[in-house]
Amino acid sequence: MKDPATLPRLFVSSDRREAEPWVARWENVRKLSAPVNWARTGTWRGRPMIALANGVGAQRALAGIHTVRTVTEHPSEIWSIGTGGALDPDLAIAEVVVANSVTNGHRVWQALDPLGPPARSGTVHSVSRIVRTCEEKKNLHETGAILVEMEAAGVASMAYELAIPFYCVRVVSDLAEESFFIDFEEFLLPDGQFNVAGLLRFAMEHPLKGLPELLRLQERTAKAAKHLAEFLAECIL
Repeated sequence: MKDPATLPRLFVSSDRREAEPWVARWENVRKLSAPVNWARTGTWRGRPMIALANGVGAQRALAGIHTVRTVTEHPSEIWSIGTGGALDPDLAIAEVVVANSVTNGHRVWQALDPLGPPARSGTVHSVSRIVRTCEEKKNLHETGAILVEMEAAGVASMAYELAIPFYCVRVVSDLAEESFFIDFEEFLLPDGQFNVAGLLRFAMEHPLKGLPELLRLQERTAKAAKHLAEFLAECIL
Protein backbone atom coordinates (compact mmCIF):
# COMPACT_ATOMS: atom_id res chain seq x y z
CA MET A 1 0.00 0.00 0.00
CA LYS A 2 1.27 3.44 -0.91
CA ASP A 3 2.21 5.99 1.73
CA PRO A 4 -0.68 8.53 1.85
CA ALA A 5 1.93 11.32 1.95
CA THR A 6 2.88 10.46 -1.64
CA LEU A 7 -0.71 10.58 -2.91
CA PRO A 8 -2.34 13.81 -4.16
CA ARG A 9 -4.75 15.95 -2.22
CA LEU A 10 -7.73 16.79 -4.44
CA PHE A 11 -9.47 20.19 -4.24
CA VAL A 12 -12.83 20.48 -6.00
CA SER A 13 -14.57 23.76 -6.86
CA SER A 14 -17.22 24.73 -9.39
CA ASP A 15 -15.24 27.52 -11.10
CA ARG A 16 -11.52 27.87 -11.70
CA ARG A 17 -11.54 31.41 -10.33
CA GLU A 18 -12.37 30.02 -6.89
CA ALA A 19 -9.24 27.85 -6.94
CA GLU A 20 -6.71 29.87 -8.95
CA PRO A 21 -5.35 32.03 -6.08
CA TRP A 22 -4.72 28.83 -4.11
CA VAL A 23 -3.10 27.04 -7.04
CA ALA A 24 -0.93 30.11 -7.69
CA ARG A 25 0.87 29.33 -4.40
CA TRP A 26 1.88 25.85 -5.51
CA GLU A 27 5.10 24.82 -7.20
CA ASN A 28 5.50 22.92 -10.48
CA VAL A 29 1.97 23.82 -11.59
CA ARG A 30 0.88 22.34 -14.88
CA LYS A 31 -2.34 21.62 -16.73
CA LEU A 32 -3.84 18.22 -16.08
CA SER A 33 -4.84 16.49 -19.28
CA ALA A 34 -8.38 15.36 -18.54
CA PRO A 35 -11.77 16.04 -20.21
CA VAL A 36 -13.03 18.42 -17.52
CA ASN A 37 -13.61 22.18 -17.54
CA TRP A 38 -10.34 22.95 -15.74
CA ALA A 39 -7.74 20.99 -13.77
CA ARG A 40 -4.21 21.63 -12.52
CA THR A 41 -1.55 19.61 -10.70
CA GLY A 42 1.40 20.80 -8.64
CA THR A 43 3.07 20.48 -5.27
CA TRP A 44 2.61 22.28 -1.96
CA ARG A 45 5.11 21.78 0.84
CA GLY A 46 6.40 18.75 -1.00
CA ARG A 47 2.99 17.09 -1.33
CA PRO A 48 1.30 16.42 -4.69
CA MET A 49 -1.86 18.45 -5.27
CA ILE A 50 -4.72 18.50 -7.78
CA ALA A 51 -7.31 21.24 -8.28
CA LEU A 52 -10.45 20.55 -10.28
CA ALA A 53 -13.29 22.80 -11.45
CA ASN A 54 -15.97 21.11 -13.51
CA GLY A 55 -18.99 23.37 -13.19
CA VAL A 56 -21.91 24.03 -10.88
CA GLY A 57 -23.66 21.23 -9.03
CA ALA A 58 -23.02 17.96 -7.21
CA GLN A 59 -23.28 15.83 -10.36
CA ARG A 60 -20.70 17.96 -12.18
CA ALA A 61 -18.37 17.63 -9.18
CA LEU A 62 -18.86 13.87 -9.09
CA ALA A 63 -18.26 13.52 -12.82
CA GLY A 64 -15.11 15.62 -12.56
CA ILE A 65 -13.70 13.52 -9.74
CA HIS A 66 -14.45 10.28 -11.61
CA THR A 67 -12.72 11.64 -14.72
CA VAL A 68 -9.63 12.92 -12.90
CA ARG A 69 -9.23 9.60 -11.10
CA THR A 70 -8.82 7.86 -14.45
CA VAL A 71 -5.66 9.87 -15.23
CA THR A 72 -4.13 10.31 -11.74
CA GLU A 73 -3.42 8.33 -8.62
CA HIS A 74 -6.01 7.66 -5.93
CA PRO A 75 -6.29 10.86 -3.83
CA SER A 76 -5.31 10.77 -0.17
CA GLU A 77 -8.17 13.15 0.72
CA ILE A 78 -10.78 15.32 -0.99
CA TRP A 79 -11.66 18.96 -0.27
CA SER A 80 -14.75 20.85 -1.40
CA ILE A 81 -13.74 24.50 -1.74
CA GLY A 82 -15.17 27.69 -3.18
CA THR A 83 -17.76 30.32 -2.44
CA GLY A 84 -21.21 30.05 -0.89
CA GLY A 85 -24.19 32.05 0.24
CA ALA A 86 -24.55 33.00 3.89
CA LEU A 87 -27.59 31.64 5.70
CA ASP A 88 -26.53 32.97 9.09
CA PRO A 89 -27.06 36.77 9.19
CA ASP A 90 -23.87 37.10 11.27
CA LEU A 91 -21.65 35.90 8.42
CA ALA A 92 -19.78 38.60 6.49
CA ILE A 93 -18.53 38.81 2.91
CA ALA A 94 -15.32 36.79 2.39
CA GLU A 95 -15.66 35.14 5.82
CA VAL A 96 -14.35 31.56 5.87
CA VAL A 97 -16.73 28.77 6.88
CA VAL A 98 -15.34 25.35 7.79
CA ALA A 99 -18.04 22.71 7.56
CA ASN A 100 -18.32 20.19 10.36
CA SER A 101 -21.06 18.51 8.32
CA VAL A 102 -22.60 18.71 4.86
CA THR A 103 -26.20 17.90 4.04
CA ASN A 104 -28.31 17.76 0.91
CA GLY A 105 -31.51 17.70 2.95
CA HIS A 106 -31.71 13.90 2.85
CA ARG A 107 -28.31 12.73 4.01
CA VAL A 108 -25.59 14.15 6.24
CA TRP A 109 -21.84 13.67 5.79
CA GLN A 110 -19.39 14.59 8.53
CA ALA A 111 -16.49 16.84 7.50
CA LEU A 112 -13.07 16.99 9.16
CA ASP A 113 -11.45 20.03 10.78
CA PRO A 114 -8.45 21.14 8.65
CA LEU A 115 -6.75 22.62 11.75
CA GLY A 116 -6.34 26.03 10.18
CA PRO A 117 -6.82 29.55 11.52
CA PRO A 118 -9.95 30.35 13.57
CA ALA A 119 -13.08 30.27 11.40
CA ARG A 120 -16.84 29.84 11.67
CA SER A 121 -17.89 26.21 11.79
CA GLY A 122 -21.26 24.65 11.11
CA THR A 123 -23.43 22.75 8.67
CA VAL A 124 -23.20 23.50 4.96
CA HIS A 125 -26.37 22.83 2.94
CA SER A 126 -25.77 21.59 -0.60
CA VAL A 127 -28.67 22.37 -2.96
CA SER A 128 -29.53 21.44 -6.54
CA ARG A 129 -30.66 24.91 -7.67
CA ILE A 130 -29.21 28.38 -7.18
CA VAL A 131 -30.76 30.00 -4.11
CA ARG A 132 -32.00 33.38 -5.24
CA THR A 133 -33.99 35.00 -2.42
CA CYS A 134 -33.43 35.90 1.20
CA GLU A 135 -36.65 34.02 2.01
CA GLU A 136 -35.13 30.81 0.65
CA LYS A 137 -31.99 31.44 2.69
CA LYS A 138 -34.05 31.99 5.83
CA ASN A 139 -35.85 28.67 5.31
CA LEU A 140 -32.56 26.84 4.86
CA HIS A 141 -31.10 28.53 7.94
CA GLU A 142 -34.01 27.22 9.98
CA THR A 143 -32.77 23.68 9.23
CA GLY A 144 -29.60 24.48 11.17
CA ALA A 145 -27.29 25.20 8.22
CA ILE A 146 -25.17 28.37 8.15
CA LEU A 147 -24.11 28.42 4.49
CA VAL A 148 -25.48 27.17 1.16
CA GLU A 149 -23.65 25.97 -1.95
CA MET A 150 -24.09 23.35 -4.68
CA GLU A 151 -21.17 20.90 -4.94
CA ALA A 152 -20.17 19.70 -1.46
CA ALA A 153 -22.69 16.85 -1.24
CA GLY A 154 -21.29 15.32 -4.42
CA VAL A 155 -17.72 15.68 -3.19
CA ALA A 156 -18.62 14.26 0.22
CA SER A 157 -20.38 11.24 -1.25
CA MET A 158 -17.31 10.42 -3.34
CA ALA A 159 -14.93 10.81 -0.40
CA TYR A 160 -17.10 8.46 1.68
CA GLU A 161 -17.33 5.98 -1.20
CA LEU A 162 -13.54 5.97 -1.43
CA ALA A 163 -13.19 5.87 2.37
CA ILE A 164 -10.82 8.83 2.44
CA PRO A 165 -10.84 12.05 4.52
CA PHE A 166 -13.29 14.78 3.48
CA TYR A 167 -12.97 18.52 4.14
CA CYS A 168 -15.23 21.40 3.15
CA VAL A 169 -14.05 25.02 3.29
CA ARG A 170 -16.23 27.75 1.83
CA VAL A 171 -16.08 31.54 1.73
CA VAL A 172 -19.10 33.85 1.79
CA SER A 173 -19.93 35.64 -1.47
CA ASP A 174 -23.48 36.85 -0.70
CA LEU A 175 -25.22 37.74 2.53
CA ALA A 176 -28.19 36.10 4.23
CA GLU A 177 -30.42 39.16 3.83
CA GLU A 178 -29.60 39.62 0.13
CA SER A 179 -31.65 38.44 -2.85
CA PHE A 180 -30.41 38.26 -6.43
CA PHE A 181 -32.07 40.41 -9.08
CA ILE A 182 -30.55 38.16 -11.74
CA ASP A 183 -31.93 34.65 -12.06
CA PHE A 184 -28.55 32.99 -12.54
CA GLU A 185 -30.19 29.60 -13.05
CA GLU A 186 -31.44 30.81 -16.45
CA PHE A 187 -27.86 31.34 -17.62
CA LEU A 188 -26.47 27.99 -16.48
CA LEU A 189 -25.23 25.84 -19.38
CA PRO A 190 -25.24 22.01 -19.58
CA ASP A 191 -21.50 21.93 -18.83
CA GLY A 192 -22.09 23.60 -15.47
CA GLN A 193 -20.66 26.93 -16.56
CA PHE A 194 -22.48 30.21 -17.01
CA ASN A 195 -23.42 31.82 -20.30
CA VAL A 196 -21.21 34.86 -19.74
CA ALA A 197 -22.31 36.62 -22.92
CA GLY A 198 -25.94 36.18 -21.94
CA LEU A 199 -25.30 37.42 -18.42
CA LEU A 200 -23.50 40.50 -19.70
CA ARG A 201 -26.25 41.23 -22.17
CA PHE A 202 -28.92 40.94 -19.46
CA ALA A 203 -26.88 43.12 -17.10
CA MET A 204 -26.47 45.81 -19.74
CA GLU A 205 -30.21 45.72 -20.40
CA HIS A 206 -30.78 46.35 -16.68
CA PRO A 207 -28.06 48.90 -15.81
CA LEU A 208 -29.60 50.01 -12.52
CA LYS A 209 -29.90 46.56 -10.93
CA GLY A 210 -28.39 43.85 -13.10
CA LEU A 211 -25.04 45.47 -13.93
CA PRO A 212 -24.17 46.59 -10.37
CA GLU A 213 -25.13 43.15 -9.04
CA LEU A 214 -22.93 41.32 -11.54
CA LEU A 215 -19.96 43.62 -10.90
CA ARG A 216 -20.44 43.35 -7.14
CA LEU A 217 -20.55 39.55 -7.28
CA GLN A 218 -17.43 39.44 -9.43
CA GLU A 219 -15.56 41.64 -6.94
CA ARG A 220 -16.77 39.60 -3.98
CA THR A 221 -15.83 36.30 -5.60
CA ALA A 222 -12.29 37.54 -6.25
CA LYS A 223 -11.97 38.72 -2.65
CA ALA A 224 -13.40 35.45 -1.33
CA ALA A 225 -11.01 33.36 -3.45
CA LYS A 226 -8.06 35.32 -2.09
CA HIS A 227 -9.18 34.75 1.50
CA LEU A 228 -9.71 31.07 0.73
CA ALA A 229 -6.14 30.75 -0.55
CA GLU A 230 -4.79 32.49 2.55
CA PHE A 231 -6.76 30.16 4.82
CA LEU A 232 -5.69 26.98 3.01
CA ALA A 233 -2.06 28.08 3.02
CA GLU A 234 -2.17 28.32 6.82
CA CYS A 235 -3.80 24.97 7.37
CA ILE A 236 -1.75 22.01 8.56
CA LEU A 237 -1.47 20.41 5.12
